Amino acid sequence: MNIESFRSFCRKKKGVTEEFPFDKNTLVYKVMGKMFVLADLDLFTSINLKCIPEVAVELRERYPSVQPGYHMNKKHWITVIMDGSIPDREIKAWIDESYNLVTKTLTKSQKLTLKSL
Repeated sequence: MNIESFRSFCRKKKGVTEEFPFDKNTLVYKVMGKMFVLADLDLFTSINLKCIPEVAVELRERYPSVQPGYHMNKKHWITVIMDGSIPDREIKAWIDESYNLVTKTLTKSQKLTLKSL
């Protein structure tokens, strides 16, 4: 997966914004104002994803390129090294799961707003 396909995939999700809240290189995707994925725009060597804690442990054990979330809560976030060792379909599924985890935590009014988009 390259940066262009990554950006295109993330932007197609309902209610998503593309932002740079930390610096000009850290690309953040949010749904209704809550982060679900981060990446370095220039290097695109890794992405950070929200993850169920038990699943995060399993993924880290299964894939050497999945690590605890860099600069994130290590229990709820993973860092995926974008070295080509994980198929794009897997990465897309993990991005979907991260998005879904965040949308589940939205308030009732946020969920209604998202549904109406």
